[in-house]
Amino acid sequence: MSNRPSEWDKYVLGSVLFISLLIGGGTASGLYTDTLIEIAAIVSAAAVFSQTSGQRIPRSVLWLLIFAVALVTLQIVPLPAAIFNGLRPELLFANPWLAEEPRFRFVSVGVGRTIECLLYLVAAAAFFLSVFRLRTEQVYGLLPFFFMGVICNGLAGAIQYSLSDDIAIEGLLPFTINAGLFANQNHFAALLFVSIPFVVYYGLFRGHLLSGSLGLVTLLLLLLAAGSRAGVLIGLAITVLSIVFLSARSRVSGLSILAVFIGLTAYTIGAWTKMDAEAVDPAFGRGEFARTTIEGIKENLAIGVGFGNFQKAYQIYETEGMVFEKYVNHAHNDYLEIAFEGGVVAIVLMVFYFILLFARLIRIRRDPLQKAAFLSVFFLLIHSLVDYPLRTEALAMTFAYMNAIIFRNGFADSLAQKNELIEIDHNGSKLSVPIGTLSS
Repeated sequence: MSNRPSEWDKYVLGSVLFISLLIGGGTASGLYTDTLIEIAAIVSAAAVFSQTSGQRIPRSVLWLLIFAVALVTLQIVPLPAAIFNGLRPELLFANPWLAEEPRFRFVSVGVGRTIECLLYLVAAAAFFLSVFRLRTEQVYGLLPFFFMGVICNGLAGAIQYSLSDDIAIEGLLPFTINAGLFANQNHFAALLFVSIPFVVYYGLFRGHLLSGSLGLVTLLLLLLAAGSRAGVLIGLAITVLSIVFLSARSRVSGLSILAVFIGLTAYTIGAWTKMDAEAVDPAFGRGEFARTTIEGIKENLAIGVGFGNFQKAYQIYETEGMVFEKYVNHAHNDYLEIAFEGGVVAIVLMVFYFILLFARLIRIRRDPLQKAAFLSVFFLLIHSLVDYPLRTEALAMTFAYMNAIIFRNGFADSLAQKNELIEIDHNGSKLSVPIGTLSS
């Protein structure tokens, strides 16, 4: 009987990641494709958790997830109506004028949408925790599934852009495909640029320099074709940082790279904001969305309006001159939108996550894969300042996978063991074997 450990959990989770990149590019609510991905993620996680694992989840990360799920859950629990007095505008209570004052209310002004968000969060958290429980080599083994999803999106995008100017595809998925397999070209661009650090990693550390270079050029060309000028800027910035950041070894070079990192990031944000202001009507663009959302945050800071209810609550804060045929479906700034929907507790949880993330950067300097994942997560968070990429299942599952890489221990030890090789004689031929295997 073979003593080789089973690999089924890697293939199950890899399939979930791959499928999410194929059909999870929609941004509308109530998509059956998103529900399928969420169910697959939760069921797969339950199967993985049925197995024993030697990997311990950091308590700080676990408590962050628990509080996040608890916050969303509390929004759909009926609470005494007296609690809400003075905590939100009367317009958001939507009291029928002929009916008596209700005894109980929900924090969420749209319970159905909040339940959708709860399922979304639970699925992403379950996928994160299940990847966390995999063996180190299995976490590495999920990368090919990610690359396959990116390749499929890239091929779809290349075919679309080569056929005609009208690239919208309807009927294939429950949303209109406008770029790659995504409904939004900016989110397609986000998938492309978060792939760059991993392509650079494969080129520099896995001995695939030629294929890695070709892949990098292809990603940058697709970013140009996608028409997302912000995506092009971020693609160039993340390419430079990936090459420099991943090849850094000493403490001195690390400080220098951090300075370049901060400088290029500031430049990217400034250039992105400037370009968006030129591309969108300044009187009805992201600046106006932000100002209106901030007004909503001020009046709902204590409890929020309920996750998934931005569109419904935003309308009462719009000025008369900003009401047009097209409505605002998102704030195009995920941090403001989360603060509007979740209130002060959501703001505290976001700050806590940022602290954990940047504290983790100090501990992952030895492993290039973890540094690549950090770069991808960091630029997704930058992208979230002016868009909502993590509202798609494809990028949410990718985000969960990358965070599992960042917060997981054991990568540096695995890399050190691989580097400690000894030659042994086997039937007249020389074999290089990790030293650790000789004692087992």
